[in-house]
Amino acid sequence: MTSLTQRNSGLVQRRTEASRTAADKERGPGEDEYDSFRGEEEEEDDKGDSKETRLTLMEEVLLLGLKDREGYTSFWNDCISSGLRGCMLIELALRGRLQLEASGMRRKSLLTRKVICKSDTPTGDMMLDEALKHIKETQPPETVQSWIELLSGETWNPLKLHYQLRNVRERLAKNLVEKGVLTTEKQNFLLFDMTTHPLTNNTIKQRLVRKVQEAVLEKWVNEPQRMDKRLLALLFLAHSSDVLENAFAPLLDDQYDLATKRVRLLLDLDPEGEAAKSGANELLWAVVAAFTK
Repeated sequence: MTSLTQRNSGLVQRRTEASRTAADKERGPGEDEYDSFRGEEEEEDDKGDSKETRLTLMEEVLLLGLKDREGYTSFWNDCISSGLRGCMLIELALRGRLQLEASGMRRKSLLTRKVICKSDTPTGDMMLDEALKHIKETQPPETVQSWIELLSGETWNPLKLHYQLRNVRERLAKNLVEKGVLTTEKQNFLLFDMTTHPLTNNTIKQRLVRKVQEAVLEKWVNEPQRMDKRLLALLFLAHSSDVLENAFAPLLDDQYDLATKRVRLLLDLDPEGEAAKSGANELLWAVVAAFTK
């Protein structure tokens, strides 16, 4: 099985200003980034988007990888499994649940620092809460790269197989069915039957594809620290999951060349240097380092 070092997507309630002020007093440290995520969701509400169409990073990556009519990912894609686990770690970090341990006086590298549970407050997502429970209860703590492998089941230690999150793609697909993005069908593949999830809401998929395209074309900012963290993570994880090409395929040749050139600029960044910049999410860059180094 290829190692990571070998391989280069809840209900939001509107709040008045008074309730926001009260909530700010009660919230714990590290929830600013999740509040930013909630703020983005409320902005989407203002644009008329339904609450059911808000997607997690895992759901976005899976949706990019699913064939629209067939309703399944490529049989040749052996990267998406670990990529989805990386999405989970970043999603938990952006929601203020996880962080990296302090680097210390000797400035330990991102890939040697352990993942620490910052808050065990449930997220409302079963898979995220399952992963959070594993990370909270594990002593001594593990690194980002170890957690991606453990949650994927890529371990030769039989005592650690219980960390594997099973049927992740199927569970994510069911979430997307509940959100009205996909539907469920049975297909016969000669020797066996398989449950598939064809696209039923093309508008949401096209909006996701357009968001990815615009991030490296019309809305390109050329400074990662100025990019929205969730969008930045989506670009990295879609690439690591080998599904980013699906978003770029409809582009014209010159747009495609420019988009891939700018993605390459992102991939060539030094995660250690980016993580040290003001406002950076260290765990996000640790996940990036796990897939690109």
